[in-house]
Amino acid sequence: MAVEKNGSDVPSAAAQRAHAPDASAGVTLMGGHPVLDFANTVAWRTDPDRRVERVKGATAWARWAVAAGLFTARQSAELQKASAEEEAEETEETARQLAALLHLRGLLWPVLDALTEGEPPPAEEWHELRRVILLARESAELPAVFPLRWQPGTERLADLGHTLALQAEALLAGPGLERIRRCGGPGCGWFFLDRSRGGTRRWCSSGDCGNRDRARRHYARSKQAR
Repeated sequence: MAVEKNGSDVPSAAAQRAHAPDASAGVTLMGGHPVLDFANTVAWRTDPDRRVERVKGATAWARWAVAAGLFTARQSAELQKASAEEEAEETEETARQLAALLHLRGLLWPVLDALTEGEPPPAEEWHELRRVILLARESAELPAVFPLRWQPGTERLADLGHTLALQAEALLAGPGLERIRRCGGPGCGWFFLDRSRGGTRRWCSSGDCGNRDRARRHYARSKQAR
């Protein structure tokens, strides 16, 4: 199903482009859904010693929004210009909006972790996520056209957070919920939609965490054979 660049519906396969790294955004999009790609903007999420932030600053997030299929290039350019001006002035508002975006990501992690483990979401994070989603609805437009679709703005970094919050609502209420997986690689913690025929995909990438697992098993077998 096609989706507006800043709408709340699950995007089409063509809009996701999940397997190739985007040089302008500096990240790899392999989650299969913008919300999962958003959650995956920290590498080695579950390993504190190796954790790396992949998107830093308001301008980088504006570029990421294009790579993720949420904003158009023109919308991103306008947001980058506004963000650069605010960052130059060191406004507290920019810092607040950036903190709110990272707060949303931090809420999604335990909720998605619980989902992949077959557990109910943690109450505190769930109630806070609910508040963020309601705030996103209050900030979005709802045009009088069918089908009804929330339309967040695109002018501020906060609008990207609202877009992602509404996308998260759609994802967590959608028919593909049972296909959300977490990579089995130790320390990875990345999420993805498993579209394999048998629903048996284990890795964020067969060539990354999958290769590491195969190398570990090969080393273990070699050690036992000595």
